[in-house]
Amino acid sequence: MADSEAGAAAAGMAHSFTQEYFQIPVVTRAYTTACVLTTAAVQLEFISPFQLYFNPELIIRRYQIWRLITSFLFFGSLGFSFVFNIIFLYRYCRMLEEGSFRGRTADFVFMFLFGGIVITLFGLFANIFFLGQAFIIMLVYVWSRRHPLIRMNFFGLLNFQAPFLPWVLMGFSLLLGNSIVVDLLGISVGHMYYFLEDVFPNQPGGRKLLMTPELLRAMFDRPEDPDYRPLLEEQQQDADLQPNWEQHN
Repeated sequence: MADSEAGAAAAGMAHSFTQEYFQIPVVTRAYTTACVLTTAAVQLEFISPFQLYFNPELIIRRYQIWRLITSFLFFGSLGFSFVFNIIFLYRYCRMLEEGSFRGRTADFVFMFLFGGIVITLFGLFANIFFLGQAFIIMLVYVWSRRHPLIRMNFFGLLNFQAPFLPWVLMGFSLLLGNSIVVDLLGISVGHMYYFLEDVFPNQPGGRKLLMTPELLRAMFDRPEDPDYRPLLEEQQQDADLQPNWEQHN
């Protein structure tokens, strides 16, 4: 009797997890899952970080094209840095996809492509081996500029308006003794996208320069699911950097 109850409880938890997992919007779900699986594969020694890092010479001369993608998927071995990056990736990628990009999956994918290509081009000169952290900062920058009135709380220590968030994260990296080149790269690319998409088209004589290809619209834009439940953070005026998983249920 006890075994059957335990089995039923386990099945219920598995069903609840699966249901919650598929409630995550498709781009956030795909990218976050790819990052977690890549790190797990390295941790289990199925693959090595040396097979993943960004190396232009190996990409061009040995046709190791996969490095253009895998360099965005690995955030180091399991530890504080990995958890910190995954939380920020999941949180701000999802809030963007459910917020200003809701119903515009193709435009969101195009932003991914734009950011990935520009970060890769800058990575040629910046001597950065893994580009995922810069990509996360880019997402955070775009979200913060589109929510200028939201007040943030950095682990209960510092209060500020959302547009300062990328700079606070850069200062945090500096305090930890890390290079801020990655943060500056993400901020720069994020500002390029924000300016071209949100600022320049609204200027006198301006026009929209970033046009999502129709192929992407045909592939990704679908009617909205009526049962879809966005994150509660998008409906709040205040945001806290400390993850509150209960808000997602």
